[in-house]
Parts: sequence; structure tokens; C-alpha cells
Amino acid sequence: MIQRARTILRDLGRDSGGNVLPLAATGILVMAALVGGGVDMSRAYKAQNRLQSACDAAVLAGRKAVAEDGFDDVAEGEANAYFAANFDEAAQEVFDTAFEATSDDDGASVDGVASGEVRSIVMSIFGVDRIAIAANCSAAMGMGNADIMMVLDTTGSMEWNADGDDPSAGETSRIEDLRVAMKNFYDTVAESASGSNTRIRYGFVPYSSSVNVGQILLDTDEDYLVDTMTIQSRAWVKWGTATSNGAVTTYANEDQGSWSRGSQNYSTESLCIAALPAPTAWANDGSSSSYSSTSSIINDSGQKVTISYNRKQPERRTAYSCRYRSSDRKWYRNSRTETRDKLTGTQTTQDPTFITSASDPFDGLVYFQRTYDVSAYKQFSAVSLLIGNAREINSRSATAPVALNTTWKGCIEERATVAEESFTWTAADGITPSDALDLDIDTAPGADDDTKWRPLWPEAGYYRSSGTVYAASGTKPSVACPVAAQLLAEMDEDAFYAYADDLETGGNTYHDIGLLWGARFSSPDGPWASNVGVDPANGGSVSRHLIFMTDGELNTTTTTYSSYGIERHDRRVTSDGSTNQDANHRSRFLAICEAIKGKGIRLWVIAFGTGLSTDLETCASAGSSFAASSAAELNSAFQSIATEVGELRVVQ
Repeated sequence: MIQRARTILRDLGRDSGGNVLPLAATGILVMAALVGGGVDMSRAYKAQNRLQSACDAAVLAGRKAVAEDGFDDVAEGEANAYFAANFDEAAQEVFDTAFEATSDDDGASVDGVASGEVRSIVMSIFGVDRIAIAANCSAAMGMGNADIMMVLDTTGSMEWNADGDDPSAGETSRIEDLRVAMKNFYDTVAESASGSNTRIRYGFVPYSSSVNVGQILLDTDEDYLVDTMTIQSRAWVKWGTATSNGAVTTYANEDQGSWSRGSQNYSTESLCIAALPAPTAWANDGSSSSYSSTSSIINDSGQKVTISYNRKQPERRTAYSCRYRSSDRKWYRNSRTETRDKLTGTQTTQDPTFITSASDPFDGLVYFQRTYDVSAYKQFSAVSLLIGNAREINSRSATAPVALNTTWKGCIEERATVAEESFTWTAADGITPSDALDLDIDTAPGADDDTKWRPLWPEAGYYRSSGTVYAASGTKPSVACPVAAQLLAEMDEDAFYAYADDLETGGNTYHDIGLLWGARFSSPDGPWASNVGVDPANGGSVSRHLIFMTDGELNTTTTTYSSYGIERHDRRVTSDGSTNQDANHRSRFLAICEAIKGKGIRLWVIAFGTGLSTDLETCASAGSSFAASSAAELNSAFQSIATEVGELRVVQ
């Protein structure tokens, strides 16, 4: 185009005729070239910008689609699809468009080349029919500062394989699959942050029926933990001198006999009932005889009540009723002979004295709610607990008190709560009911023990077989204490791998307690705000993520010693110790989910070896839930999250 214009101008310049018309024509041609070139170049520039934008979008999409197989056909197809969606040839008046996405580093970065031609409108009169345009683009995964809290289900079912069975030879357990997926996650994030000054921190809350946060509480403020607490427990007792409470009477061996139809009948039931005699008075049925029976109970005051019966008097009476006979449609008076034994004797009570030494005289064990001094126990000091039974420790030994040496493992009981069925969260009010102090994520404990946490003391816990205030028999509850949780911290590969390898399994599934502590340790407004709010040295902002991984639905029990005590007796979550227990924990769980998202924390949910239930999907942030039925799918879910935690960016 430029060469042709030069030729025209040169020819005009050699014309010595001095005519004004050729000079004017030359000006017109120059102006046409300038205007035409401007119009066509403006169109080409616009198309060029759009081509560059489409190229950038395509490589970003292609890099985002990279999974464990690198830049495969799936990732390439995603890149091509995005380019096609973002560049319309007709709208841009471009033809012969081409795009190719490639990767020379197995997907770490994705490069793209796009080209096309714009058909000229004005400049075609000067022989320029098309203008070539091209774009180069590249996308890579980078990392911004990120805090990643992992709330991990380590319940007993994590020992199963992905299908929910005991692993057979050559198979892996769910906990083993989790360890591998966690390590791959770390490696992916570390690779994305390599060579930068990005800060990545990790925190962990393994959970089952409790969480192990005791050391963190003690390090933060020992007054966050109570010094005395009540536990459903037991004690060795020596009964005092029996005090007589006088005579007692009871009845036994009651027999109502069979109905016998009489001759008296009535046309209606009401007439029959109106004429029905009252039962006769109980009367002696023969002579009384000596009788020996002794039984003991422990009353609600903790006293031993013993009743000894020594006489038995048989008694009888006649009772009446109205019965309908269909054959003649009449109501007949029926009678029967009822018998019972009247037992008489005496009652005594004995006050308890709880022994303080294994050498003290003893009579047995009493099961009840005890108050313990835990001021030394909460410091992880060894505490002797006179609660053991030689027969339980060694079945060949006689029953006898044994002092147990106990040391706190770090799991906790939650602070005070209310046994409500429905919990909600709103930005204005937080979690309601507000008197559920256990669900308060951000308020630190005060002077009131209800606001503080309590050490979970497995050796001290028992539930009563009869379910009364005091009982002479009881059972050891199931109890589990996961490995210790960790606040947000930078970790090298060795430290991260070691933590993953240390995860242990056991216990029932209490989703709410795990997520609750993940929320506390992630909140920029709570007792651990000083940890959460540490500014990175690079001065950049921090994205916050919470990954909640579970292999099952809520599974609570009334006899587990959990962070909510022993529900059969403590009744902190239910009104009667059992009704709607799972449902009430579920409502708590969902309220905590909303509170986490309300803080701007992205909440990821992975359901491993189980379906992605409505509750789990509801809990997650938008587009942040995964179902994994195999080790490969679990790894893929963690990799997808790693990709999202990283920051995709155009690098060229």
C-alpha cells in the first residue's frame, strides 16, 4: 500500500505542466489513503484486541482444566472451546482464524497462538485486500497468600476401604488415601508458589466425637479451661451404719386369673356397667408364712436403701367386668379371682463414705455425676484417679479399688449450651439461640465457668446402666481422641507429610464439633485472631480457605463420651438424652457452615466414600463441593481445590 502511494506521488512530481488539477488529484489520493488506512487499521486494531482477549481466556481455561494427567485432550478441548466462545469471526469481520494451545511443561503453563485476517474496505482500491492479525498468549498457575484450614474426619470408618469394607490384601484404607491426597495437594500448591515470596499457611482440625485442642487452649490462656467440672463417673464407697425406717409392705406374684361369664345379662353396655359390682376387698387366702428376701437400691440422695422381707400372706379378691357375646347380642357380667402375695418387712438406709485410698475398707462402686478438681489435669500433669477395679484390669483378680495414673491427651468438652432443635445464622445476629455458648465462634471465655472449656477425662467417664441419678452398676462409654489440632502455620514438606502420616482413626462422627473448631481457628475476629491476622511479609492480601473432608453422615450415640459429655445423662443437646440427637447436631452443623461462609472464608466440602448429601452440598460455598468414591477421585478433588486456591494468571 505504501509503495503504491509513493509511485503515484513520484509520477505527479515529475509532471512539469504546473496544472492545478493534478495537484488537487494528488491531494485527494493522499487524503483517501490516509482516511482509508485509518478506518481499516482501526478495524484491524479492534479485531486484534479481541483476538488477544480470546487467546488469553483460552489458555486460562486450558490451564484451569489441567488435572493429574497434565495438559491432555480434555484440557486442550477446554482451551479450544473457550477461544471459540470468545471470538466471533463474523462479528469481528475476520476470516481464516486459527488457534492452537500447547504446553511444554506438562501443564504447568499453557501457551497459545492465534491468527486471522481482516478484509479491508477502503484500502482495497490501493491493492491492499487483507490485513493480517496475530496474538500470542500464555497462562500459568501462580499463588497469592493463602491460609488453608483442613477439618478432617478421622472416625473409625476411615479404616475401611473406599467401598466401605475392610481392606483386603493390596487395598488401601480411606485414611491412607487421605494421607496421599493431602501430600499431593501440598506439592501442587508448593509448586505453584515456587520462586515467589508467597506465604502459604496450613492448619488442621482432625475430629471424631471430640477434638484435640487442649494444648492450644493452654498455650493461649490457661484460664480458658475450668479448674473444676462435673463428669458422669463412679466412686468406691463404704456404707455407713444402717438406720431403720420402719416397716414396709409390697405385693408380688400377682395373678389376675381368667374371666368367667355369669348368667346376668343386659341389652346395652351402659346398663351392664351401671349394675356392675365393685371388686371385693382383698382378703387373706390361708395362713401367712415366713419369707426371706433382701434387695438394695441407691436412692436419688445417694443413700443405700435395703429392704428385707420376712413374712408372706397370700390374698385374693373377686373382680368384675362387662363382656359382649355376639351370638345373642347381649352384655354379660363376668367375674374372675385375682391373687397376690403381701410381703412385709423392714427398711434401712445407709449413708455413703467415698474412700480416698485403695487400702481403705470398701463395699463397692456407685455410679453418679461427680465433681472433680481438674486444675492439675488440665496442665497435662499426671493425676492419680482412685476409680479402677482390679477385676476389670485383670479378670483373674478379685474386685478391689485400683488407683489409675491418668494424663490428659488434650481433647475437650464444649462449654455450656442449650438443648434446642433448631439453630440458625444471620449476619445481623450470628448463631441463635445466642445462649448456646458452645456455638459462639468469636467470644473468648470470661470469668463464668459456663464460658470455658473442660478437659475430656476418658478414665473418669462412666454411664449408669439403670439411667437413674445414682446406680450400683454402670458401663464404660466409648471415647475417642484424635491427634492434636494445629493453628495456621507455614510448613515445609517434611512437617506437612509428618502431620498427614500421624493421623489416627476412631470414634463416631460429630460433624459439628470438627467444623466448629475449624471456624474458630480460621476466624479473624475470635480468640485466635492474632494468629489468623498475621500480615504476610510481602504485604499482600490473604485468601482464606477451609477444607472439610468427611467419609460419612452424622453418627452420634447416647453413650459415647464426646465433647458434649454422655448424652444419656448430660442432655446438653437433647431434652431427654436421646430424642432427635442426630437431627439436633445436624442443625448445629448447618448453622456453623453459614457462619464460616459469612466471614468470607471459602468452605470446601469433600464427601469421600459416601454420597454428597444435601446437607454437605448446602454447607459448601458455591461450586465448592465434591463427591469421591475412590482414592483417585479423592486425589482429584484435592487437586481441583489446589487449582482454585492458586491464582491463575496470564503471564504473556
